[in-house]
Amino acid sequence: AVVSTQSTGRFLYVYRCCTATMKLNIAYPATGCQKLLKIDDEKILSLFYDKRIGQEVPADRLGDEWKGYILRISGGNDLQGFCMMQGVLTNTRVRLLFRDGMPNYKERRNGVRKRKSVRGCIVDSQLSVLDLVVMRKGDAEIPGLTDTTQPRRLGPKRVGKIRKLFNLSKEDDVRQYVVHRHSPRRRERNPDLKHPRFSAWSRPLGFSARGKFWHLRGRDQRRTKYRLQNTPSSSPKDKGKSDKLFFLVADLATEPRLHLLKF
Repeated sequence: AVVSTQSTGRFLYVYRCCTATMKLNIAYPATGCQKLLKIDDEKILSLFYDKRIGQEVPADRLGDEWKGYILRISGGNDLQGFCMMQGVLTNTRVRLLFRDGMPNYKERRNGVRKRKSVRGCIVDSQLSVLDLVVMRKGDAEIPGLTDTTQPRRLGPKRVGKIRKLFNLSKEDDVRQYVVHRHSPRRRERNPDLKHPRFSAWSRPLGFSARGKFWHLRGRDQRRTKYRLQNTPSSSPKDKGKSDKLFFLVADLATEPRLHLLKF
């Protein structure tokens, strides 16, 4: 940075002119590696100026080894550390009122909203780090990015995502495909491998909250359908007693397993 001063006799004005220096954090999802480049050339950085998050940019200006590579802008941070936010169509910093469900905000108490500073989704020279993702690989290999493979430390935890990753069917045991890993903090105390908890996966659907909800909902629908088809004739005086007896008869008619319960 270049600092210049100017005095008018009473006031001293200090001007700080920042040179164009930006870090490019390039990620390659196929290998799980990242590479950090520090760029001082304004001609190279002008390639990303006035581009928005999500746009793809050719990386030919970065060097001959980058010929044929296509990079996608995924985010960044300015000189003060404020992150870029998708959908804010400006290249300056703005203050937005955040609520639950919006990105870059986590609600600490129910209903609490908070005004925070974020930077727009348009790239300019005030950014310190620009995040890029390789969308198409070129002919040459990039050392530390495409020539090595970083193993995935954490695997998926949801049942559906595990089945999608390993191409499993509903008859396969998902617990046999959970990614296990060693924990450096627990290696001496507990030599067992760490893995996501799957105690709830092995339980029948009837014991879960979701299964109970759908069971009660289906029971109410069957009650209503049975009552519309077979409405008992009763006086208004005995309506409460007849309804209790009617629901018991309806359940015995529609629920085959109800006779096993104790009343």
